[in-house]
Amino acid sequence: MTIACRKANEVDVDELVEMIQGYASQGIMLPRSREMVQQQLDSFVVAVDEGVLIGCGSLTKLGANLVEIRSLGVSEDYKGKGVGSKLVDCLLEEARDQNITKVMALTYEVRFFQKNGFTIVPKHIFPEKVWTDCMHCKKQYCCDEIAVLRELD
Repeated sequence: MTIACRKANEVDVDELVEMIQGYASQGIMLPRSREMVQQQLDSFVVAVDEGVLIGCGSLTKLGANLVEIRSLGVSEDYKGKGVGSKLVDCLLEEARDQNITKVMALTYEVRFFQKNGFTIVPKHIFPEKVWTDCMHCKKQYCCDEIAVLRELD
C-alpha cells in the first residue's frame, strides 16, 4: 500500500462527488453538488493508492485566521489504516502555508480528531461558521456535531 496525498484536480471531481454523497446519504457529511466541488476544487486534497482515489478533504477559509476542515472522508476499505490522519496532516500543512493558525471542524468522529491534536470546544466560538453554513443546514436548531479546534505553531 503506497498512499500519497496531493491537491485534487479536474479528473477527481466525479469520484469526490461520489465519496461525499456516500457520506451525505448517511447524514454525516453535508452534500456537495458537482458544480460546488468544481468551484471549490482548489480547496480539496485527495489520498490515492496506486492512482485510485481513497480519501478526500477540503480546507475552507472562515476568517482571517480560521479555516475549517470539511468533506473529510475515506473509502471503507481504507478506514483505520492512517489515511484520514494523512489527509489531516496535508490539510494542516495547507493551513500553515496560508499562515493560518486556527483549524476547526464539526464532527461526529471526535476521537479521531483528538488523536490528531484537536480539542473539543464550544460551537458558539465560531460565529463565522454559524453565519455562513449553519444558517442553511437542516440541523441548525438540533445540531449534534461536536466542534474541535487545533491551534498551529
